[in-house]
Amino acid sequence: MIEIKCRKIVGGKAKGQVLITTQPLNMLSMIDNVSGVIKDEKHELFKKTLKNKILIFPNSVGSSVGAYAFYSLKVNGVNPLAIICTHKCDTITASGCAISDIPLVDNLNFKTELMIENGTEIFLDADNEKIVINKV
Repeated sequence: MIEIKCRKIVGGKAKGQVLITTQPLNMLSMIDNVSGVIKDEKHELFKKTLKNKILIFPNSVGSSVGAYAFYSLKVNGVNPLAIICTHKCDTITASGCAISDIPLVDNLNFKTELMIENGTEIFLDADNEKIVINKV
C-alpha cells in the first residue's frame, strides 16, 4: 500500500479505477456530456469513458464555460467519481468540480505516471488530503 499526500480543492471521498492521461482535456469540446466518452480522436483517451472513474490528468484547457461541462456530466450520471490534477489545479476544473460536488485534489508529491496506470484501483480522501494506492 502506498499513501500519497495531496492538496484538497473540493472535499469528498471516492474509491475506484483510475483513468489517467498526461494530456490536458477541453471539457467543453472533447467530451460527450451525455455519454461521458472522450470524443476527440487526437486524445490518448479517445473512446474511453469518464463515468465511474477517478480521472487523473494535468488540467483543463479552454473556455470557462467548461466548468458547466462537469455539471452536465454530473446531471447525466456520467461524471468521474473524483479528479486528481497532476499539475496545479486550474479554475475550470476547480469551479466545475465545486458546482458538481466532485472530489478534487492537486499538488501531488510524486510522478503519477510512474506509479499508477489505467485500471489501478485507488482510494481518494480529499478531506484528509491523501490518496491510497493498493499495489500488489
